[in-house]
Amino acid sequence: MDRLNRIGCRVVQGAFRLAIPLLPYRRPRQAADVAELPALLGAAGAERVLVVTSPSVVKLAGTVRLLDALAGAGIACAVYDRTIPNPTTDTVEEALALYREGECQAIIGVGGGSSLDCAKAVGVRVARPGKPLSRLGGVLKVRKRLPPLAAVPTTAGTGSETTIAAVITDAKTRDKYAISDFPLIPDYAVLDPEMTATLPPHLTAFTGMDALTHAVEAFLGCSTTAGTREDALEAVRLIFENLEKAYRDGSNLDARRAMLEASFRAGCAFTKSYVGYVHAVAHSLGGAYNVAHGYANAVILPVVLRAYGPAVYPKLAQLARAAGLPAPDMDVREAALAFIGGIEGLNARCGIGTSVPELRREDIPALARHASREANPLYPVPVLMDAGELARIYERLLP
Repeated sequence: MDRLNRIGCRVVQGAFRLAIPLLPYRRPRQAADVAELPALLGAAGAERVLVVTSPSVVKLAGTVRLLDALAGAGIACAVYDRTIPNPTTDTVEEALALYREGECQAIIGVGGGSSLDCAKAVGVRVARPGKPLSRLGGVLKVRKRLPPLAAVPTTAGTGSETTIAAVITDAKTRDKYAISDFPLIPDYAVLDPEMTATLPPHLTAFTGMDALTHAVEAFLGCSTTAGTREDALEAVRLIFENLEKAYRDGSNLDARRAMLEASFRAGCAFTKSYVGYVHAVAHSLGGAYNVAHGYANAVILPVVLRAYGPAVYPKLAQLARAAGLPAPDMDVREAALAFIGGIEGLNARCGIGTSVPELRREDIPALARHASREANPLYPVPVLMDAGELARIYERLLP
């Protein structure tokens, strides 16, 4: 990247870093069991709630337990169970109609990132009934309090239960956009390990590596705070100690609980401190080839860390210590490389490859430009790269 563009990127990133202490970030209140939700919502004055979920998740024993707990507490419940991957504006409007028909006062999202995003978007439509979602895409356009919102994740990776964003696809144009504003942060995050116990091994691995990428990119960036660094380090420790256990034995509720805590902490970290080039490259691959986001992050992460080089060795050494990887006599460089090797080893043990089979060499220039536009100048990456430099990242992902 040329000098002028580097200066421009760092100026923008510096302005955002200075703004972090002034922005109304908040941490969702945590609960450890879905049975705790009725009391929390009841205390918020909610007597009728909308549950937003998907056809498969609504059948889970944990979801049934949640619905029974709501009924037992005398809270009327409408259930929208038609959320699809990449929820559309039509999906949101269907759920909104059910919310209004039931005269609901609160929303519970149950599922992966799509269900939680749909639940958030319903809340946005309740708060801003006069505006279509297409006019609320972007940053800080909602500016109204949502109804009480609870997030019950069934994967340990996206961090949607902590973030300010919901990603929605326009049903007519198929344009995908994010709605990002502080009212979208859920009021409650229910980290119940039974909700993730039936997650298949490969999805356990993909979502776990997604959480690891959130933590690592947040820690390496130039917009960290003491709180985000603490959250990222703890997330890394929990993932290295528990992801393989959850992958090999889905019924290990202690490992599942630890992974949910790791995802939550990583979500809190990247919500404030942002992500980096790993996510930019992964998003381009997901858009072009529908590559699973967690898989893409897992494969890209060690490649990008090696490309950053010595500039990130001190921070990688800290992450290595959190993960319990370096030997006592290792220097900073050795510890940093041990951390990258630790990621590669974790990938291998969890059945994750080292390439993106769908990637085609002729697509790389366009993909690299897309990733550069997404990341620059906003993402506070430790080492700046332009499209040409990012293209070399893609080349290392070829099968």
